[in-house]
Amino acid sequence: MGNAANAAGLALLMAGETEESRPWLERAAERWRESYEAAPAGSWGRPIGAMKAHVLAADWEAAEGDATWTLDEGAASAQSPIGKYAAGLALLVLGRWREARVLADDLRTHDGFPTDVADAMAFITADDVAGYTVAIELVLESFETRTEYLEDIPVADTVLVLQALARRREIEVELASPLLPPTL
Repeated sequence: MGNAANAAGLALLMAGETEESRPWLERAAERWRESYEAAPAGSWGRPIGAMKAHVLAADWEAAEGDATWTLDEGAASAQSPIGKYAAGLALLVLGRWREARVLADDLRTHDGFPTDVADAMAFITADDVAGYTVAIELVLESFETRTEYLEDIPVADTVLVLQALARRREIEVELASPLLPPTL
């Protein structure tokens, strides 16, 4: 049910219906949190999804709760890149820049993890506008060259989340793409 609610939220977001998207994104986050206990160990996609949905819904208090929960579940000590990504995202949401930088740097060394995403995370932690600009443009380009998207909704959701985190550091970059909503 989390995926369906997320799809509805993303579709509304892309249609420029930001306020209408929020209840759907919040519902997605709730369903992912609820399903986590029954999921196999290492199912870090659920905490990542919950954090991202709350960030996209601009519910920072809930996103911070998800971030704390993610760290409490042991994401920072996970061996998998996706677990480390969950922890890095959580630390960014919580504004724990130094700790997030360590994980972002570690992610840069993992084969199979998108280096441009790890770079964008690292540049957010470093408050580096120039580096972030290059990295986020590469993340966006990776979405623009894909043929498959989560929930089959063509949206650069990772870009939107990174932009929201960068905005909190006052380093947001202006981007335009058919894969980004008209406003946000």
